[in-house]
Amino acid sequence: MKHILLATLSVIAINATAQDKVMTKELLWKLGRVNPVGITENGDYLIYKVGIPNVEKNTIEYKTYQITIDGKQVKEIENADGLIKDRNLSPDGNFKLSAEEVKVNKVLGKDRYPNLPESNVYVYDALDYRHWDKFNDGSFNHVFVTNVKTNEKIDLLENEPYYSPQAPFGGEEDYVWNPNGKSVIYVSKKKAGTAYATSTNTDLYEYNLETKQTTNLTEKNLGYDTHPTFSPNGDLTWLQMKNDGYEADKNDIIVRYKGIDINLTSGWDGTVNSYVWSQDGKKIYFNAAVNGTVQLFEVNFPGLTRIAVTVKQVTEGEFDVTGFVGFSNNKLLVTRTDFNTASEVYSYDLKSKKWKQITHVNDEAYSKIAKSKIEKKWITTTDGKKMLVYVILPPNFDPSKKYPTLLYCEGGPQSALTQFYSFRWNFQLIAANGYVIVAPNRRGMPGHGVEWNEAISKDWGGQPMKDYLTAIDEVSKEPYVDTTRRGAIGASYGGYSVYYLAGIHENRFKTFIAHCGVFNLESMYGTTEEIFFTNWDAGGPYWDKNNAAAQKTYAQFNPKNNVAKWNTPILILHGGIDYRVPIGQGQEAFAAAQLQGIKSRFVYLPEENHWVLKPQNALVWQTEFFNWLKETL
Repeated sequence: MKHILLATLSVIAINATAQDKVMTKELLWKLGRVNPVGITENGDYLIYKVGIPNVEKNTIEYKTYQITIDGKQVKEIENADGLIKDRNLSPDGNFKLSAEEVKVNKVLGKDRYPNLPESNVYVYDALDYRHWDKFNDGSFNHVFVTNVKTNEKIDLLENEPYYSPQAPFGGEEDYVWNPNGKSVIYVSKKKAGTAYATSTNTDLYEYNLETKQTTNLTEKNLGYDTHPTFSPNGDLTWLQMKNDGYEADKNDIIVRYKGIDINLTSGWDGTVNSYVWSQDGKKIYFNAAVNGTVQLFEVNFPGLTRIAVTVKQVTEGEFDVTGFVGFSNNKLLVTRTDFNTASEVYSYDLKSKKWKQITHVNDEAYSKIAKSKIEKKWITTTDGKKMLVYVILPPNFDPSKKYPTLLYCEGGPQSALTQFYSFRWNFQLIAANGYVIVAPNRRGMPGHGVEWNEAISKDWGGQPMKDYLTAIDEVSKEPYVDTTRRGAIGASYGGYSVYYLAGIHENRFKTFIAHCGVFNLESMYGTTEEIFFTNWDAGGPYWDKNNAAAQKTYAQFNPKNNVAKWNTPILILHGGIDYRVPIGQGQEAFAAAQLQGIKSRFVYLPEENHWVLKPQNALVWQTEFFNWLKETL
């Protein structure tokens, strides 16, 4: 019993003192990161891991815990083996699914020329030579079926130069057993080279263990087909986008029922993040962005209910429902965050409609700090639309004082600005350093209808920039905003936004910070790895003089074209192995600033990609971030 702890106690030790009255970057990098593993087969326990940053070792170390569903008793365990049903085991328990890298193509010099084993050369005949943060060495993720008794293994994509799970982020959600145990469904984009880099056409494939044959189940759909599952009644279900090349297309739930594909969310004006079937198979629960939050929704399945398809929003509140863990009786367990709180596991009672926090990993740390006050404003844009703008106020906010104010530019560009909790762009930490944050849900964000989300494509420097300026101008009317001390910050498309605003802001801002931002749309087109993205959002290649949309993009919306108007200090941060927005973008921007005599700084993170993942690198990043603001704002 000595391992049993009260759930109200923190699982991890936080060396906070009474003097820790606001969030600090040091405390942020002591917080535990909750990763649910699943619910035990008897439904009594949640198994979860907690990642604990070890700054000294520059790693994140994990511990595993078991907690009762009522949240009253928790204990550390060695591992979760045997406690949770293994989704990778076949229904009869004789076979197991796994994923491994397999060398298929000869790309390396030593592969092509065995007599030169010390050569360090890569040879490519097409694009897709690098992706996210790795160069393609001829290896591909493949799904394997292993005989549990004999250890005999079958490569479901033997000799195929295709990925499953998908690169770079695919995992176990990319493959699943058919409940009949005779086949496996997996996700793959069966295109290679340049065709792979210009398409989003993933499909669901079925591999039959008896015939050894593979069938494309979604050949007619040209966009993404992902996240295959089966309903409790054995109906194949997945997420689908229609358009090839459009990575931020409306994501719908599809059910194949008696040979007919039913789109359950086609009539609903939103896009699905993830989903889970109810235990009785009568409905599907899913999460999706709505008005600056991510909420829980449900849609009935007409195959069993025999009533018209209806989508209902189930929850409301200032939080994000970020993921599904599973069911325990009538409770649905999910992960949840908000601007002031890192992810924890909650249960939502589907009958009483009540929430209960299950894990309390960071409660002790949060109990010793003042939290930010969050305000939501609806502002009228230049084209007469209503736009949601979050205003995050410093802890212990005094309305009689004036505060330096930062316009936060979200990336994506079509990612939702909701109640997220980032360990880099942490609003709680930024506000704790005495800054007001203005975070607009500008054009191109999910949660405000499909039309609003789509409006940014081919208009990067148009209405979205007007939305930004409207947001900062309107909030600047508040007496607490020091209009002589305003800055703009952002990463990725947010970094692009900073570079673009630097040429058009008309002295609104006193400083800028851009992380991994797009500076030159032409060089971006020639060096980014997912060409489908630039084709869709820019309208096509810069050399196509007959393409009016593309020519408008490169002529009017390219930040580099306005650098002669730059006059404001700028901090530029960029990862060395970021192949989504390659480092040359940051280098070009830094050169433009330096050669014009503009105060500027370049922070180079050679081992980081589009994110900043290592604890010590992240702490340097945040230190440079706040030092720059102190120097220039």
